[in-house]
Amino acid sequence: MDKQAIKSMNLYSQVDRIFKDLRALGISDDDPIDVDTLSQFDQYHYFGTDAVDEAIKSAGIDADSTVLDVGAGLGGPARYLADSTGCKVTALELQDDLNEVAAALTRRCGLAHNIDHVCADVLAWDAPPDSHDTLVSWLALYHIEDHAALFAQFSKALKPGGRIYVEDLFSLGEFTPDELQHVRRMLYGQNLPRRDHYIADLEAAGFKNVTFTDMTEPWTGFCFERLEAYRTNRSRNVAVHGEQVVEALDEFYATVAGLFDGGNLGGVRVTATTT
Repeated sequence: MDKQAIKSMNLYSQVDRIFKDLRALGISDDDPIDVDTLSQFDQYHYFGTDAVDEAIKSAGIDADSTVLDVGAGLGGPARYLADSTGCKVTALELQDDLNEVAAALTRRCGLAHNIDHVCADVLAWDAPPDSHDTLVSWLALYHIEDHAALFAQFSKALKPGGRIYVEDLFSLGEFTPDELQHVRRMLYGQNLPRRDHYIADLEAAGFKNVTFTDMTEPWTGFCFERLEAYRTNRSRNVAVHGEQVVEALDEFYATVAGLFDGGNLGGVRVTATTT
C-alpha cells in the first residue's frame, strides 16, 4: 500500500490534532491520561467504543487473549481492549505518523505493557504463525487491494480455532463515476467487493462460520449525525484546529454521508473462525 497516496483521505491528515483536542481540555502533551477521556477522540470508526464492546462480546476477548488489530490507527480500539479486558494487543498500522502518535498515547495511558505498536504493511509483515487468538479491524481492510493475500495473512497469524471481528465497507451496487472518484480519493478505497465475493475470499483462505451482517442503515444514520454535530460545533472546532483542518474534515464527513445515502456504499460487520 502507498503510504503517501492514502493521505488523500482527509481523516488521516494532521493526525496530531488529537493533542490539540486534549489541550483544549487542559491536558498537556506530557500528562497521563485515562482511556475513557481519550476515547472521545481516538476512535476513527463508527459508534466508537460500543463497536469495540461488540468485538469483545463476539470474540470472547478476555485477559488471556492475544489480539491482532489490523489498521490500528491512533490505537483507540487497542487501548480500549487492553484497558477493558487486560488482553495483549499487537496494534499493526501502516502510517508512520499514526503509529507514532498511537504509541505515545498508549504510554501516557500506562498500557505499554499490554500493547505492542508495530508500523508495517500487513501484506509485507512477517506475521508470526499461530500467534494470536483473535484478529480485529475497523474500517481499514477496504484500503487493501489484494484481499486473497490479506486473508491468507490473517489465517497464518491466527491460532487454530481463532476468530476474526471486522468492520468494513463493501459495494451494494455500481458506483457512479463521481462516487467512484470519491471512493478512490476521499476514502482511499482500493477494494470494496460485493457480499458474495467478500465471503468467497474468506472461505478460500480457510475461514469458516462466516457471518456477514449488513450495517449500512445504522452507519448511514451515524454519518449524518456525525456531520451535523461537527457543523454544530464549528466555532469550537475552528478555535481549536483552525479553518483549514475543519474544512478538510467537514468535506470528509459530508462525502462519506453522501456516499452511504447514494445506496451503492455498504457497511458490514464480519465474523469468522479459522479451521
